[in-house]
Amino acid sequence: MTGSALLFPPAAANLPTAVSGNGIRIVDDRGREWLDGCSGAIACNLGHGSRRVREAMIDQADRIAFAYRTQFRNAPAEALAHRLVDRLAPGGAVMFCNSGSEAVEATIRLARSYWAAQGRPARRRILSRLISYHGSTQGALAVSGHVDRRRPVAADLPDLPAIPAPYCYRCPFGRSPDDCGTPCATALEDQLRRIGPEHVAAFIAEPVIGAAGAAIAPPADYWHRIRGICDRHGLLLIADEVMTGLGRVGADSGSAAYGFAPDLMVLGKGLNAGFTPMSAVVVSARVADGLRQGGADLGFGHTHAANPLSAAICLAVLDELDDGGLAERARRLGGRLAAGLESLANRHAIVGDVRGAGLLRGLELVADTASRQPFPAEVRLADRLVAAAARRHLLIYPSRGFLGAGEGDAVIIAPPLAVHEADLDAILGRLDGALSEVAASAGATEPAATVDTPPIPRVAATA
Repeated sequence: MTGSALLFPPAAANLPTAVSGNGIRIVDDRGREWLDGCSGAIACNLGHGSRRVREAMIDQADRIAFAYRTQFRNAPAEALAHRLVDRLAPGGAVMFCNSGSEAVEATIRLARSYWAAQGRPARRRILSRLISYHGSTQGALAVSGHVDRRRPVAADLPDLPAIPAPYCYRCPFGRSPDDCGTPCATALEDQLRRIGPEHVAAFIAEPVIGAAGAAIAPPADYWHRIRGICDRHGLLLIADEVMTGLGRVGADSGSAAYGFAPDLMVLGKGLNAGFTPMSAVVVSARVADGLRQGGADLGFGHTHAANPLSAAICLAVLDELDDGGLAERARRLGGRLAAGLESLANRHAIVGDVRGAGLLRGLELVADTASRQPFPAEVRLADRLVAAAARRHLLIYPSRGFLGAGEGDAVIIAPPLAVHEADLDAILGRLDGALSEVAASAGATEPAATVDTPPIPRVAATA
């Protein structure tokens, strides 16, 4: 039995073995150098290897690596909480977890606990969007709309979310973003009227849709309208910033980039930058005060939550993010990446849409750009493009099935925030070759049935 087979689930037998990494480059056991064009799972925001993070790891490990939260306070966790609150929710509070999925589940419990503490325990439902993915645990999947990810446990989950996403390339209302009036936002209010806001605790969504739809960015006024609807009906607004938080989209958070303040914010990948399992729920001052004053039962957590080693690592990640000006770098170089991807779209007919924000960008692949026909699900074109890129030692991230019935192919390009201009050019060059290979092999494929969406101009990616 091979070493890979000892892991459960086992890794594919033909995967290379990673040996070392530096910046956006990973070296495998055969000495080949790979360009990490997607930061692993859009997690390694600082890139691979950081002297500052390494020194923080060693220093804290030499002091104490673990202290259980019900037995001891620890200085790194408290310092990290102060940094996050001051930065993202002045006057608020933080709860630490181990993964984005766990943090989403904790956020759901906090939202329900808040309303119970206000004497309104009936407010329990969590609304979410159809194109969404919030994690792989049961509660996180319950508010996720991605059909393929839900399928293995669908019998144990509530119905699919009903609120459409702000998906301008295939607007579910057949509108143009120039004059649409954002019905994808007012759909939340329609749903509230149907079920009664007195039964709803919160609405959860990513500021920019990540893995579920490959960097689907909303119209400019979308989040302003969503915030207003939540305020009118008393809902808590949860921003899932596992992917968008802390620099990825060119700002401290996706919320800040789109000009709204959530009541609860989930952090994960951007907080730990791939160096340690740590996530957080950042709670606004209003919600934190309501939980405290109402005597909410917050007796839930995790063994490793707020451990001093992970907290020290995350403090070093924040230092690197700030001292390197990486959020601003993501904003600036995100524009360069978007322009390069638009150029590729003009040369490759299988690219239907370029979208995203900062250094979180997506390409949607279509069989016909005029009608926006998707490729049949069985073609698995996103996987084929990922494989073609891998043959060129470029890593990109697939997104599939967001149109339902398994259809919908896209890839995410999201290199580490410390990427250089020359690195971007290399990524784009290898992606160009991969697109040419896949387009040639896909040419003989029978197209799927035409999607009933009026042809409107492709929405340019946000700078």
